[in-house]
Amino acid sequence: MRIVEPNVHLKLDDYAAYAHLRADVAALRAAAERVAPLLRGRTIWMINSTAQGGGVAELLPAHVSILCQLGIDTRWVVLETTQTQFFEFTKRLHNLIHAVAAPAPTASERALYEAVNRAEATALAQLIAPSDILLVHDPQPLALGAHLKQERGVHAVWRCHIGVDETTEATRAAWTFLRPYLESYDGAVFSVRDYIPDYLRGKALVIHPSIDPLSHKNRELALHKLTGILSDADLVEPHWPLNAPPFEQRARRLQRDGTFAPATQPEDIGLLARPIVTQVSRWDRLKGFAPLLDAFVRLKTGQHPGVTNPLHRRRLENARLVLAGADPDAIPDDPEGQAVFGELREKYLALPAAQQRDIAIIALPTASRKQNALMVNALQRASDIVVQNSLREGFGLTVSEAMWKRIPVLGSATACGVRLQVRDQTDGRLVGDPEDPEELARTMIEMWEKPSCLEEYGRNGQYRVHDKFLMFAELRQWLDLFRDAAQST
Repeated sequence: MRIVEPNVHLKLDDYAAYAHLRADVAALRAAAERVAPLLRGRTIWMINSTAQGGGVAELLPAHVSILCQLGIDTRWVVLETTQTQFFEFTKRLHNLIHAVAAPAPTASERALYEAVNRAEATALAQLIAPSDILLVHDPQPLALGAHLKQERGVHAVWRCHIGVDETTEATRAAWTFLRPYLESYDGAVFSVRDYIPDYLRGKALVIHPSIDPLSHKNRELALHKLTGILSDADLVEPHWPLNAPPFEQRARRLQRDGTFAPATQPEDIGLLARPIVTQVSRWDRLKGFAPLLDAFVRLKTGQHPGVTNPLHRRRLENARLVLAGADPDAIPDDPEGQAVFGELREKYLALPAAQQRDIAIIALPTASRKQNALMVNALQRASDIVVQNSLREGFGLTVSEAMWKRIPVLGSATACGVRLQVRDQTDGRLVGDPEDPEELARTMIEMWEKPSCLEEYGRNGQYRVHDKFLMFAELRQWLDLFRDAAQST
């Protein structure tokens, strides 16, 4: 167990300084004034499995910091274990929840799961008081919260960020495994109503995840700042003097011989001028990287007789695909990432050189959270289209991130979290089958055909995120939940 200090320097006044965020900050402060007195003397404990990589680790620093600024003592704890089998098992459990066929949990795996969580619960029990509130994120530390609830009597809520809107043998196996622990909890919170298992209905709430509009990943980037980040990260080849030194760790691009080199090799990707379609995600089979790569190859090699506009045809000829994700070795709770990245690597190496030239597979360093976030921000802003081709997606904040930047999104209608954010032909486009390269290629061609539609999608998307998916609304809902917890104990 490790207490994490969020490295966040933004204050609520920094958000209130922006005209389009001022009312949101005022509403949050007003809500906190009503709730904070009820929580005096209590601590909110946020518990998850890792301090870096994935959406939860990105959400928590800002949430913890702002709650503390509002007068609510909030701390962040992550699991620590040397047992790699634990994360291998919880990754399979994650896949089962997403309806991916896999062996059901065994008795020995339950013993391992409970042993790791009990050891972490014993360590945390020395720090918490019975009047505190636990907010436990996702399946990895679920048993930890159950142990502390039973032994210390704390109010415990489970926050589930994943799920699917169907019931299969795989999902039944996962939810059956988790049920004994969930029955100890006082409540649960899901991202989407359809993800709630039957035995939790009536005991669970829905709170959508959200983005921080001033985080390094989402804040506005002036032209000089954008080009500076791309240059410092080795994502473009600068032909001008740089004001800041290059990032200590920079983006690396998969080369045609299977090695890695700076992302400007063997030539500049063209982020500042070419039509760019980008997907930034974890290296996960459910993210649909492989069919997206196949679709882009089809787009580049097809004849497209229906494309008669010379400018449109030129866009397709110049287009490039960027597939980016964190360095797979840097995510300790996702052992599958290395294998998935390896499969994508082999698929890329099998392509002819002419097709490899138009596809950039990028590993982004994670040693600096700030620099990693700035690279993602700059990549998204340099894109014509951001894709989230997930087969399954708990929510997918990369969608809201792109929409906030006024970048049109191409998503999958089979991923409930994605279609909850993107309205087809309003904020972007949705494909019916994320594993169909033909449909994906055709939709990308259609999106590039009308630049005015892309601009409209971008404007609509930013409005939607402002109204639905900024963190101020989410934090107000958490305050309501904390108020109810305080009044019930």
